[in-house]
Amino acid sequence: MMPPGLVSNLQEALLNRKGAQPKQEQEESKDNVEPVEAEIDPSKPILLITNSDGVDSPGLTHLVEALVHEGLYNVHFCVPQSDKSVSGHSVTLRETVEASSANVGGATGFEISGTPVDCVSLALSGALFSWSKPILVISGINRGSSCGHHVFYSGVVAGAREALLWGVPSLSISLNWKKDESQETDFKDAAAVCLPLINAAIRDIEKETFPKSCFLNIEIPTSPLSNKGFKLTKQSLWRSTPNWLAVSTNRYPAGHFLANQQAGLGIQFAQLGRDASAAGAARRLTTQKKNLEIVESIGAAGKSDSKRVKKYFRLEFLDKQQEDTDDDDLDYRALESGYVAVIPLSLSPHIENDIQIAASDWISTVLPGEQ
Repeated sequence: MMPPGLVSNLQEALLNRKGAQPKQEQEESKDNVEPVEAEIDPSKPILLITNSDGVDSPGLTHLVEALVHEGLYNVHFCVPQSDKSVSGHSVTLRETVEASSANVGGATGFEISGTPVDCVSLALSGALFSWSKPILVISGINRGSSCGHHVFYSGVVAGAREALLWGVPSLSISLNWKKDESQETDFKDAAAVCLPLINAAIRDIEKETFPKSCFLNIEIPTSPLSNKGFKLTKQSLWRSTPNWLAVSTNRYPAGHFLANQQAGLGIQFAQLGRDASAAGAARRLTTQKKNLEIVESIGAAGKSDSKRVKKYFRLEFLDKQQEDTDDDDLDYRALESGYVAVIPLSLSPHIENDIQIAASDWISTVLPGEQ
């Protein structure tokens, strides 16, 4: 048990922190939160943009700028505050999610202290924006491809998948970024390459001829403007090898850990303890913006367990494992060959033949001459 006096001090510090309210006031005010009124031109359809690389991503900026420049849409975004590229289809439970207003590329929106799925779910819930449903959700542009089994790790693909779960048509877009070869201006070129497909999708959504049983994962080659055209492909079994590396305790001493996720209970108590002292009253816990090295809590009683063994590991992905096949209709083969790969993905683990045919028919209609 923690000493009653310390508990009282911590509670008082919590209430005195900037923006904090007593529990009763919080409960009274939570029902008074109104969705944000953004400028809406009723003559234009609404687009929602999300991503997994975070609010500062050049892929987001160039995509939003390109769509705003079109002048055809109400463009809004809801994106993670920080990089959530490999968050998969994860959501935030039992923790408060913060939404902060922001401006990117001439559009208004929010940065969220959560995952891409949180962003899409919150945006479509009606609790954040005044509008109820966009015509299309676009997730991207991601730094790095999302072919093959990477769709299961990918936060950018998960954002588009979540939109489909809500019944909203969606696209996910990734650039096949290569270290020492790619540059940030490639995102601008990637956005330009995608615009015809985005415009065609919106036009056919309005006509109710866009495929409803899947979303489209768009993979852009490393040199976007040198692409060979759009090619409808199938999801492959392509993957990188996960490799866990043991990390030396000399680099990360016992009692410390790296955290780039949302603050846990131990971190919050550490911050409250600092706020409760006069010397540390001005220090604030900042999360989601950068990696923080935090002293790990050793328990309420203040005693460490000498019998516990602690080890430290970091995950990296090694060279790609490619399928030994001559099938040129697989996503990674088309991408490496210089095509813009378009992969229809459903909520089922396997694309049914009728879904593949429907997506193929639509692609051939809006992009004549493409494969």
